[in-house]
Amino acid sequence: MSKRFTILIIPEGSHRVRRFALRLSALKWSAAGAVCCVLLMIGLTVFAVKANFDRNEFERLREQSRIHRQEMEQLVAKLEDLRKELVVMAQNDAKMRVMNKLTKPKADLLGGVGGPAVGDEPTDNLANLQQQIDDLRRDVDLRRVSQEEVQGFLNDQRSLLGSRPTGWPVRGWVTSDFGVRRDPFDGQRRMHEGMDIATRTGTPVMATAAGIIREVGTEPGYGKLVVIDHGYGFSTAYGHNSRTLVKIGQRVKRGDVIATAGNTGRSSGPHVHYEVRLNGAPVNPNKYL
Repeated sequence: MSKRFTILIIPEGSHRVRRFALRLSALKWSAAGAVCCVLLMIGLTVFAVKANFDRNEFERLREQSRIHRQEMEQLVAKLEDLRKELVVMAQNDAKMRVMNKLTKPKADLLGGVGGPAVGDEPTDNLANLQQQIDDLRRDVDLRRVSQEEVQGFLNDQRSLLGSRPTGWPVRGWVTSDFGVRRDPFDGQRRMHEGMDIATRTGTPVMATAAGIIREVGTEPGYGKLVVIDHGYGFSTAYGHNSRTLVKIGQRVKRGDVIATAGNTGRSSGPHVHYEVRLNGAPVNPNKYL
Protein backbone atom coordinates (compact mmCIF):
# COMPACT_ATOMS: atom_id res chain seq x y z
CA MET A 1 0.00 0.00 0.00
CA SER A 2 1.36 3.42 -1.02
CA LYS A 3 2.22 5.84 1.80
CA ARG A 4 2.00 8.90 -0.50
CA PHE A 5 -1.07 10.82 -1.65
CA THR A 6 -1.35 13.10 -4.66
CA ILE A 7 -3.75 16.02 -4.64
CA LEU A 8 -4.75 17.46 -8.05
CA ILE A 9 -6.06 20.99 -8.28
CA ILE A 10 -7.63 22.02 -11.63
CA PRO A 11 -8.84 25.65 -11.71
CA GLU A 12 -12.14 26.21 -13.55
CA GLY A 13 -11.65 27.30 -17.14
CA SER A 14 -8.00 26.34 -17.10
CA HIS A 15 -6.21 23.29 -18.41
CA ARG A 16 -3.30 23.67 -16.01
CA VAL A 17 -3.19 21.01 -13.33
CA ARG A 18 -1.40 21.48 -10.03
CA ARG A 19 -0.11 18.46 -8.22
CA PHE A 20 0.67 18.16 -4.50
CA ALA A 21 2.22 15.05 -3.14
CA LEU A 22 1.64 14.35 0.61
CA ARG A 23 2.97 11.62 2.75
CA LEU A 24 0.52 9.74 5.01
CA SER A 25 2.48 10.69 8.11
CA ALA A 26 2.31 14.40 7.20
CA LEU A 27 -1.41 14.11 6.62
CA LYS A 28 -1.84 12.50 10.05
CA TRP A 29 0.17 15.23 11.72
CA SER A 30 -1.85 17.91 9.92
CA ALA A 31 -5.12 16.31 11.04
CA ALA A 32 -3.82 16.03 14.61
CA GLY A 33 -2.74 19.67 14.54
CA ALA A 34 -6.15 20.72 13.26
CA VAL A 35 -7.89 18.78 16.03
CA CYS A 36 -5.59 20.34 18.64
CA CYS A 37 -6.34 23.80 17.27
CA VAL A 38 -10.05 23.14 17.43
CA LEU A 39 -9.79 21.81 20.99
CA LEU A 40 -7.66 24.78 21.96
CA MET A 41 -10.19 27.21 20.53
CA ILE A 42 -13.01 25.43 22.37
CA GLY A 43 -11.01 25.53 25.61
CA LEU A 44 -10.23 29.22 25.21
CA THR A 45 -13.87 29.96 24.49
CA VAL A 46 -15.05 28.03 27.57
CA PHE A 47 -12.42 29.74 29.72
CA ALA A 48 -13.46 33.17 28.44
CA VAL A 49 -17.14 32.47 29.09
CA LYS A 50 -16.39 31.11 32.58
CA ALA A 51 -14.09 34.02 33.37
CA ASN A 52 -16.78 36.48 32.30
CA PHE A 53 -19.38 34.63 34.44
CA ASP A 54 -17.04 34.57 37.42
CA ARG A 55 -16.34 38.29 37.02
CA ASN A 56 -20.05 39.10 36.89
CA GLU A 57 -20.72 36.86 39.89
CA PHE A 58 -17.87 38.49 41.81
CA GLU A 59 -19.26 41.95 41.04
CA ARG A 60 -22.73 40.82 42.13
CA LEU A 61 -21.41 39.39 45.37
CA ARG A 62 -19.31 42.48 46.04
CA GLU A 63 -22.34 44.74 45.49
CA GLN A 64 -24.46 42.48 47.69
CA SER A 65 -21.78 42.60 50.38
CA ARG A 66 -21.69 46.39 50.16
CA ILE A 67 -25.46 46.58 50.55
CA HIS A 68 -25.40 44.18 53.49
CA ARG A 69 -22.68 46.16 55.21
CA GLN A 70 -24.59 49.38 54.64
CA GLU A 71 -27.75 47.80 56.07
CA MET A 72 -25.78 46.52 59.05
CA GLU A 73 -24.36 49.98 59.72
CA GLN A 74 -27.87 51.45 59.56
CA LEU A 75 -29.09 48.75 61.96
CA VAL A 76 -26.25 49.49 64.37
CA ALA A 77 -27.08 53.20 64.19
CA LYS A 78 -30.72 52.45 65.00
CA LEU A 79 -29.62 50.25 67.90
CA GLU A 80 -27.52 53.11 69.22
CA ASP A 81 -30.51 55.46 69.01
CA LEU A 82 -32.62 52.91 70.86
CA ARG A 83 -29.97 52.66 73.55
CA LYS A 84 -30.02 56.42 74.01
CA GLU A 85 -33.82 56.40 74.28
CA LEU A 86 -33.59 53.54 76.78
CA VAL A 87 -31.14 55.56 78.88
CA VAL A 88 -33.59 58.48 78.94
CA MET A 89 -36.41 56.08 79.90
CA ALA A 90 -34.23 54.63 82.68
CA GLN A 91 -33.52 58.11 84.02
CA ASN A 92 -37.20 59.06 83.98
CA ASP A 93 -38.11 55.75 85.61
CA ALA A 94 -35.54 56.36 88.35
CA LYS A 95 -36.94 59.86 88.96
CA MET A 96 -40.49 58.50 89.20
CA ARG A 97 -39.35 55.89 91.70
CA VAL A 98 -37.55 58.47 93.82
CA MET A 99 -40.53 60.85 93.73
CA ASN A 100 -42.92 58.07 94.77
CA LYS A 101 -40.47 56.49 97.26
CA LEU A 102 -40.40 53.19 95.41
CA THR A 103 -37.62 50.64 95.75
CA LYS A 104 -35.38 49.69 92.85
CA PRO A 105 -36.70 47.14 90.32
CA LYS A 106 -36.25 43.49 91.27
CA ALA A 107 -33.91 42.94 88.33
CA ASP A 108 -31.48 45.80 88.76
CA LEU A 109 -30.04 45.46 85.26
CA LEU A 110 -31.92 48.35 83.73
CA GLY A 111 -28.88 50.60 83.68
CA GLY A 112 -26.80 48.08 81.69
CA VAL A 113 -27.10 49.80 78.34
CA GLY A 114 -24.37 50.79 75.90
CA GLY A 115 -22.11 49.16 73.32
CA PRO A 116 -19.80 49.98 70.45
CA ALA A 117 -20.77 52.77 68.09
CA VAL A 118 -21.00 52.51 64.31
CA GLY A 119 -17.67 51.59 62.75
CA ASP A 120 -16.25 49.72 65.76
CA GLU A 121 -14.79 46.37 64.88
CA PRO A 122 -17.14 44.21 67.03
CA THR A 123 -20.17 45.45 65.13
CA ASP A 124 -18.82 43.83 61.98
CA ASN A 125 -19.53 40.48 63.52
CA LEU A 126 -23.07 39.21 63.00
CA ALA A 127 -22.98 37.15 66.18
CA ASN A 128 -21.94 40.22 68.17
CA LEU A 129 -24.69 42.28 66.59
CA GLN A 130 -27.26 39.60 67.40
CA GLN A 131 -26.01 39.59 70.99
CA GLN A 132 -26.50 43.36 71.17
CA ILE A 133 -30.04 42.99 69.84
CA ASP A 134 -30.80 40.29 72.44
CA ASP A 135 -29.38 42.46 75.24
CA LEU A 136 -31.40 45.43 74.09
CA ARG A 137 -34.57 43.33 73.89
CA ARG A 138 -33.99 42.10 77.44
CA ASP A 139 -33.43 45.66 78.69
CA VAL A 140 -36.64 46.80 76.98
CA ASP A 141 -38.57 43.93 78.61
CA LEU A 142 -37.18 44.83 82.02
CA ARG A 143 -38.01 48.48 81.48
CA ARG A 144 -41.57 47.55 80.51
CA VAL A 145 -41.94 45.53 83.71
CA SER A 146 -40.61 48.42 85.75
CA GLN A 147 -42.93 50.93 84.12
CA GLU A 148 -45.90 48.60 84.61
CA GLU A 149 -44.98 48.45 88.28
CA VAL A 150 -44.76 52.25 88.50
CA GLN A 151 -48.02 52.63 86.56
CA GLY A 152 -49.74 50.17 88.87
CA PHE A 153 -48.52 52.11 91.89
CA LEU A 154 -49.71 55.41 90.41
CA ASN A 155 -53.10 53.89 89.61
CA ASP A 156 -53.38 52.71 93.20
CA GLN A 157 -52.42 56.16 94.43
CA ARG A 158 -54.95 57.76 92.11
CA SER A 159 -57.62 55.38 93.32
CA LEU A 160 -56.61 56.03 96.92
CA LEU A 161 -56.77 59.79 96.42
CA GLY A 162 -60.17 59.43 94.79
CA SER A 163 -61.36 57.34 97.75
CA ARG A 164 -59.90 59.60 100.43
CA PRO A 165 -62.56 62.01 101.75
CA THR A 166 -61.69 65.57 100.81
CA GLY A 167 -63.58 68.84 101.22
CA TRP A 168 -66.85 69.93 102.76
CA PRO A 169 -70.03 67.87 102.30
CA VAL A 170 -72.26 70.96 102.51
CA ARG A 171 -71.95 74.73 102.61
CA GLY A 172 -72.42 76.04 106.11
CA TRP A 173 -70.66 76.67 109.41
CA VAL A 174 -69.43 74.31 112.13
CA THR A 175 -71.64 74.28 115.24
CA SER A 176 -70.12 71.25 116.96
CA ASP A 177 -66.68 69.77 116.39
CA PHE A 178 -65.26 66.26 116.70
CA GLY A 179 -64.45 65.05 120.20
CA VAL A 180 -65.91 64.91 123.70
CA ARG A 181 -68.64 67.50 124.19
CA ARG A 182 -71.64 68.28 126.39
CA ASP A 183 -74.76 66.74 124.88
CA PRO A 184 -77.18 69.52 123.85
CA PHE A 185 -80.21 67.53 125.05
CA ASP A 186 -79.24 66.06 128.43
CA GLY A 187 -76.03 67.97 129.24
CA GLN A 188 -73.97 64.79 129.68
CA ARG A 189 -70.40 64.68 128.34
CA ARG A 190 -70.25 62.26 125.46
CA MET A 191 -68.01 61.54 122.50
CA HIS A 192 -69.16 63.31 119.38
CA GLU A 193 -67.91 61.09 116.53
CA GLY A 194 -68.45 63.58 113.76
CA MET A 195 -68.84 67.23 112.89
CA ASP A 196 -72.07 69.23 112.81
CA ILE A 197 -72.33 71.73 109.93
CA ALA A 198 -75.29 74.06 110.18
CA THR A 199 -77.01 75.07 106.94
CA ARG A 200 -80.44 75.76 105.49
CA THR A 201 -82.94 72.95 105.00
CA GLY A 202 -82.78 71.68 101.42
CA THR A 203 -79.12 72.59 100.89
CA PRO A 204 -77.46 69.95 98.65
CA VAL A 205 -75.30 67.42 100.52
CA MET A 206 -72.38 66.13 98.43
CA ALA A 207 -70.20 63.02 98.61
CA THR A 208 -66.68 63.94 99.68
CA ALA A 209 -65.08 61.02 97.81
CA ALA A 210 -65.87 58.37 95.23
CA GLY A 211 -67.45 55.19 96.53
CA ILE A 212 -70.49 52.92 96.75
CA ILE A 213 -73.60 53.70 98.80
CA ARG A 214 -73.58 51.21 101.68
CA GLU A 215 -76.55 52.39 103.70
CA VAL A 216 -79.64 54.52 103.12
CA GLY A 217 -82.28 54.71 105.80
CA THR A 218 -83.49 56.27 109.02
CA GLU A 219 -81.66 55.89 112.34
CA PRO A 220 -82.98 57.20 115.67
CA GLY A 221 -79.91 59.32 116.39
CA TYR A 222 -79.01 60.22 112.80
CA GLY A 223 -82.42 60.73 111.24
CA LYS A 224 -82.31 60.16 107.50
CA LEU A 225 -78.82 58.76 106.96
CA VAL A 226 -76.53 58.03 104.00
CA VAL A 227 -73.32 56.00 104.43
CA ILE A 228 -70.73 55.66 101.65
CA ASP A 229 -68.00 53.00 101.47
CA HIS A 230 -64.98 54.51 99.70
CA GLY A 231 -62.63 51.53 99.92
CA TYR A 232 -59.12 51.51 101.39
CA GLY A 233 -60.79 51.45 104.82
CA PHE A 234 -62.55 54.82 104.40
CA SER A 235 -66.28 55.45 104.88
CA THR A 236 -68.33 58.61 105.46
CA ALA A 237 -71.75 59.18 106.98
CA TYR A 238 -74.20 62.06 106.40
CA GLY A 239 -77.05 62.41 108.95
CA HIS A 240 -80.17 64.49 109.70
CA ASN A 241 -81.05 64.87 106.00
CA SER A 242 -84.46 66.07 104.91
CA ARG A 243 -84.35 63.83 101.80
CA THR A 244 -82.03 61.12 100.46
CA LEU A 245 -81.33 60.97 96.71
CA VAL A 246 -79.35 57.72 96.31
CA LYS A 247 -79.89 53.95 96.63
CA ILE A 248 -77.87 51.18 98.22
CA GLY A 249 -75.24 49.85 95.81
CA GLN A 250 -75.17 53.02 93.73
CA ARG A 251 -71.70 54.25 92.73
CA VAL A 252 -71.02 57.96 93.27
CA LYS A 253 -68.17 60.34 92.58
CA ARG A 254 -66.77 63.14 94.67
CA GLY A 255 -69.15 66.10 94.42
CA ASP A 256 -72.25 64.09 93.53
CA VAL A 257 -75.37 65.27 95.41
CA ILE A 258 -76.58 62.42 97.62
CA ALA A 259 -79.14 64.17 99.88
CA THR A 260 -80.51 67.51 101.04
CA ALA A 261 -79.82 68.93 104.49
CA GLY A 262 -82.56 68.84 107.11
CA ASN A 263 -83.49 68.47 110.79
CA THR A 264 -84.51 64.80 111.08
CA GLY A 265 -83.62 62.53 113.97
CA ARG A 266 -82.04 63.75 117.22
CA SER A 267 -81.35 67.27 116.03
CA SER A 268 -81.87 70.77 117.42
CA GLY A 269 -81.88 72.54 114.05
CA PRO A 270 -81.09 72.17 110.32
CA HIS A 271 -77.58 70.80 109.91
CA VAL A 272 -75.55 67.87 108.55
CA HIS A 273 -73.85 65.46 110.92
CA TYR A 274 -70.71 64.42 108.99
CA GLU A 275 -68.55 61.46 110.01
CA VAL A 276 -65.32 60.06 108.59
CA ARG A 277 -64.26 56.54 109.59
CA LEU A 278 -61.03 54.73 108.86
CA ASN A 279 -61.13 50.94 109.26
CA GLY A 280 -64.35 51.38 111.24
CA ALA A 281 -62.92 53.86 113.77
CA PRO A 282 -64.16 57.48 113.79
CA VAL A 283 -61.50 60.09 112.92
CA ASN A 284 -61.59 63.87 113.03
CA PRO A 285 -63.19 65.17 109.81
CA ASN A 286 -61.10 68.35 110.14
CA LYS A 287 -58.13 66.38 108.79
CA TYR A 288 -59.99 65.79 105.52
CA LEU A 289 -61.55 69.20 104.86
